[in-house]
Amino acid sequence: MPADTPPPVSAVTAAAIQFDPQVGLENKDKNLRRTVELIGEAADRGATLIVLPELAGTGYGFGTREEAYAHAEPIPSGDTTQAWIALARERGLYIVGGVAECDGVRLFDTAVLVGPDGFIGKYRKTHLWNREKLIFTPGDLGFPVFETRIGRIGMLVCWDIWFPEAARLLAVQGTDVICTANNWVWTPPPLFDDAGKCMASYLTMTASHVNNVAFVAADRVGTERGGKFLGCSLITGTNGWPIGEVAPPDEETIIYGDLDVVAARSALIWNDLNDLARDRRTDLYDPLLGYRGGEVLPR
Repeated sequence: MPADTPPPVSAVTAAAIQFDPQVGLENKDKNLRRTVELIGEAADRGATLIVLPELAGTGYGFGTREEAYAHAEPIPSGDTTQAWIALARERGLYIVGGVAECDGVRLFDTAVLVGPDGFIGKYRKTHLWNREKLIFTPGDLGFPVFETRIGRIGMLVCWDIWFPEAARLLAVQGTDVICTANNWVWTPPPLFDDAGKCMASYLTMTASHVNNVAFVAADRVGTERGGKFLGCSLITGTNGWPIGEVAPPDEETIIYGDLDVVAARSALIWNDLNDLARDRRTDLYDPLLGYRGGEVLPR
């Protein structure tokens, strides 16, 4: 390590789990057991921040609202969140994963965050993709940032990454790392470039770079009811470049990356003249975009 590189303040090994959950009540217990196995495998490799795909416990392709209700669970009392809470307590982990949430008669495509002390919080997918609009209610919790022992964690779900405001609103609230639970599917062709990466990987890298925030992005693979999933999970540093390899498009795997989670707090300052927080022209943005964000935490 170069002499002028400070030691990490909040060092974690992050893991993005890429696997193939399948829809159908006959698969629900199997999906949950598989998440527990894979979280355990990642923990055995030293990971303490672990991210699972969108709707990891249920699969994705609900045909009807009735079918979605049959799969959905309350949060945090449902079986899926409780299983992840138990594992997080036992192994000292922070886990993000996608759950089909029922709240009364409303259904949400939700990411939950649990840790060594139990349930921390949840984020409900804001931007619904395609037929999701016929099943789920758009998220109503805004873009929360959760304080944890390892740093401030924000969450997004899949299609959210196409909307630059989502990551930016987490960034201006002081998030240290953004965890995205994904089921990336069809995009305008080509699906993959010559390097084997999909567009969502590049969008994740871009959001990471322009906000100087690390991302842990877990996607699923496989096919389900005619839909193909794109894989390409990745972990980025605060500079936006992947740490290690981007996952392949068609294999179950776990990718790992070593992060200093709170490095984001100084990464916005590139040099004496380039400071991304200072250089933002909020005097022009806010009146045009119609938002001022939430509480701004120090970076």
